Amino acid sequence: MTTLVTTRYGRIDRIFGERTRRSVQAMEDEAMTTLYEFAGGDEALHRLEELFYTKVLDDPTLRSVFPARQPSHVEHLTWFTAESFGGPDRFTTGLGFQYIIDVHRHLKITDDQRERFVALYLEAIDEVGLPDDAAFRAAVREHLEFGARVAQQNSHAETDDQLHPIREVPAWTWPRQSED
Repeated sequence: MTTLVTTRYGRIDRIFGERTRRSVQAMEDEAMTTLYEFAGGDEALHRLEELFYTKVLDDPTLRSVFPARQPSHVEHLTWFTAESFGGPDRFTTGLGFQYIIDVHRHLKITDDQRERFVALYLEAIDEVGLPDDAAFRAAVREHLEFGARVAQQNSHAETDDQLHPIREVPAWTWPRQSED
């Protein structure tokens, strides 16, 4: 069984159980544009994640969470964001969701670090020139805040029962209709 969570600007289409993806035909019928497409696809998201990662590595508040550049981190961030926004499922097929749980486990992320992470990501969105569209920005902010809270919870979990229940990359959607 899949549980759906509806939010103000977007919807997580899959949280528990079997992966559910809307078919291409259903998306065409609804004339929806994914956040992935609207953002500019892999190229735009890679630029975003590269700038964001540089920012967090230089930030004193986040230094304990991001102590050193990891060679594959930007690629993994890009895969996760792309998949969350409706793009290819490279994160799931290449790494699996347990990877992201393990990466955050025991980091003990503070509220200040979580908030700074979100703020730097939003700055990076502006600086790389992702669309300045209110609905897009609201959906991305909601996605970031949700993900940061999940990471923070998992960073403090001492047992698996204390982990956030999400076990798959969330498929984040938004209500914006395609202008095509």
